[in-house]
Amino acid sequence: MAIAVWLFEATCLGLLAIHLASVATAIIRCRPRPYLVAPRAAAGVTLLRPVCGLDNFAEETLRSSFDLDYPQYEIIFCAAHAHDAVVPLVRRLITAYPGVNARLLIGDERISHNPKLNNMLKGWHAAAHEWIVIADSNVLMPRDYVQRLLAAWRADTGLICSPPIGCMPSGFWAELECAFLNTYQARWQYFADSLGFGFSQGKTMLWRREELNAAGGLRALATELAEDAASTKVVRQNGKRVRLVDAPFDQPLGCRTMAEVWRRQLRWARLRRAAFPLCYLSEILTGGIVPILGSGALLATAADIPLLAGVSAIAVLWYGAEAALAYAARWHLSARDVSAWLAHDLLIPALWIAGWLGNGIVWRGNQMDVADTGALQASPAAVSAESGDSPF
Repeated sequence: MAIAVWLFEATCLGLLAIHLASVATAIIRCRPRPYLVAPRAAAGVTLLRPVCGLDNFAEETLRSSFDLDYPQYEIIFCAAHAHDAVVPLVRRLITAYPGVNARLLIGDERISHNPKLNNMLKGWHAAAHEWIVIADSNVLMPRDYVQRLLAAWRADTGLICSPPIGCMPSGFWAELECAFLNTYQARWQYFADSLGFGFSQGKTMLWRREELNAAGGLRALATELAEDAASTKVVRQNGKRVRLVDAPFDQPLGCRTMAEVWRRQLRWARLRRAAFPLCYLSEILTGGIVPILGSGALLATAADIPLLAGVSAIAVLWYGAEAALAYAARWHLSARDVSAWLAHDLLIPALWIAGWLGNGIVWRGNQMDVADTGALQASPAAVSAESGDSPF
């Protein structure tokens, strides 16, 4: 019994120490950086932006593609269907920026169970440049977006990514999503990356076309339902590293409902469990409830103070560290964050269990199964191009 108690206390103290170490790492990696000026002889870059439906702040995020301070880049928007609600917005933005090389490709070629990957294939073939950035439609790009990505590239790099940082939340449930995205998921990703175990994030991915084509092109990413999980495995198989850009990029949230947050987190949990089961197994240890209670009880005993005082002191240390990260990185920070962080930690065990109990997920109205992996036989697809020549 005494050994079990000792192991529990040591585990709680260890988790507290890891938590503080991950916060310190993320503060160093995620703090704002000076503006990067692109050289005049900068390499050409293609921005590949798959679009589907109208997200909150869709005009702001898509417009940011046109306002980049980079001398040589093109934008290729990819939509699976001409009647998609976002298509008129994309057309209007292309018309509003005649000086930017931008076009819209419409069509769908099924090479996988992943509709995003199917939508992007035509854009990958049409890209004019060696450097290709795949960026989700809800990523808000700063003006030095491209140069910050390129600056992160090293000799051993196979892919540069950025986790999404939630901003502009409206309401408690959006605050809860910020709690998941920012001081939890981004923090752990930067900690893993700094230890040499970077994982891909599909929100922003910078590829060298030659390297991915050598591995099979976008079709190589059809081996997993999530293209970012497949990207991580492809890069590692090539003996390269996935690296994260310093000072990650924002994703405006707006309003969220409880059901939306739960479905999104459950989708990501099941995808992680399917792709990296051993890593997913350890996620149950990443929440704050057990280490706060265990370390607080130990502090109360050691300092001869009431249990509530000990637990409260550790809770202030735990969540104060997360607040320090949000402040240092200039992420969203409000008085409601403490309740959002607490709710997030309470939800981690429920999400972790639900991640093991099923395979079904929903992505933009598409019902999918995380057990469905592997490339499909490509089906013929009619592809139309606007504001540019057809690649075919």
